[in-house]
Amino acid sequence: MIKTALFDFGGVLAEEGFREGLMFIAEKNGLDPVSFFHTADELIYTSGYLTGHADESAFLNDLREKTDIREGNDEIKDEILKRFVIRPEMLLIVDSIRFKGIITAILSDQTDWLDLLDKQFHFYKRFDHIFNSYRIHKSKRESAIFRDTCSALEIGPEEALFIDDNERNIKRASGEGLKTIYFTDMDAFQKEIEKYIRL
Repeated sequence: MIKTALFDFGGVLAEEGFREGLMFIAEKNGLDPVSFFHTADELIYTSGYLTGHADESAFLNDLREKTDIREGNDEIKDEILKRFVIRPEMLLIVDSIRFKGIITAILSDQTDWLDLLDKQFHFYKRFDHIFNSYRIHKSKRESAIFRDTCSALEIGPEEALFIDDNERNIKRASGEGLKTIYFTDMDAFQKEIEKYIRL
């Protein structure tokens, strides 16, 4: 029986602003978008920004130095944040799940940018818990985060349903015993979730 539904943010609850913003910046600078994104995705982790061990400037300065992009920190940040467009239909599903008495939570590899987005869109209030890598100092790149999240919620892994658009995260969560849905699009997701929770 599912007691908790854990939702990724970018790519599930909202459009994937981090990837789309970075690819836009890459194209503006005549760089290969995929290669640039992979560089940035690695740097946000190794700089310590993703897990709250460094600030935003540490990551963005590293990114500029390694790729020679022209944009300043504020412009990079703006291009990313404005592409995190909330999916209203996902929030309605969250509301429906919570109404059934199932705990709802965000489990996201995000920075303090998630707090800025909440100030704009006010989505935190729809969740019982927010597990943000920047705040808990752990990333979904580490399998332990899934065990630790279940422990914090006082549930067994088999009682948690985890939804993410990153297949590597899905594999790590499955390896820890969580039920999972690999999010690809809304239509497929609405069919998949019915296997675990009747909406």
